[in-house]
Amino acid sequence: MDLNPLSHSIVLSDVSRRHPNGTLAVHGVSLDVGPREFVSLVGPSGCGKSTLLRLIAGLDKPTAGHINSPALELGPAQTGFVFQDATLMPWANVFDNVALPLRLAGRSHADSRPAVEAVLRSVGLGDVESSYPRELSGGMRMRVSIARALVTEPRVLLMDEPFAALDEITRQRLNDDLQFWWHARGIALVFVTHSVFEAVYLSERVMVMAARPGRVVADIRIAQPCPRDASFRLTPGFSDACRAVSQALEQASAMPADGLS
Repeated sequence: MDLNPLSHSIVLSDVSRRHPNGTLAVHGVSLDVGPREFVSLVGPSGCGKSTLLRLIAGLDKPTAGHINSPALELGPAQTGFVFQDATLMPWANVFDNVALPLRLAGRSHADSRPAVEAVLRSVGLGDVESSYPRELSGGMRMRVSIARALVTEPRVLLMDEPFAALDEITRQRLNDDLQFWWHARGIALVFVTHSVFEAVYLSERVMVMAARPGRVVADIRIAQPCPRDASFRLTPGFSDACRAVSQALEQASAMPADGLS
């Protein structure tokens, strides 16, 4: 693994994080993500996937090791973050929800308008900018959340189980659209999911984590070129990759704690 920070958007070198309550959330994690690469993190609950995203985004600090990422080196505007819940302001319309990062950066409503309108069109919401979150479906609310993360034109997008609460049809449609948005923008993307099928469909690499404490135990490359369409799910390559990730997850779940506390 090449951990040269000059050739990657994100580099974690032997990173550990112990929470204030004493829990060792992740230990000795080293990974790299290229400037235009899509990497998914999978693993059992409590293995530190969300902790790693927060560390990459600069929302938390490691207790050991070193991290290079745009958020830490160039400022938070270089990283978009999408959570499992859309986390929209219920009192604000779609335009104002998406414009929030720009307004926090000091840009006026008028100055923000071109960027907000452009990103809303790109995610298929150009006709709902005056609507409120309560008037939108779950899938549309998640599109608003993604638009808000993209409006600053970040170099990195971090997504923490963003489609877990959606129905399967909406989830697959957003999977397809996410591939297009990622590929068209040429950004690095780190995606947390519990779904092996989703991870394999979306990713160029799937990182499998074990818990107690969280650590990366497998790095599986998905050979099919990106972006992909629904036909990939029907291929032997998709089945083989899903089997490889599932087997790595089974092995990770069976691993004993490494003795650290």
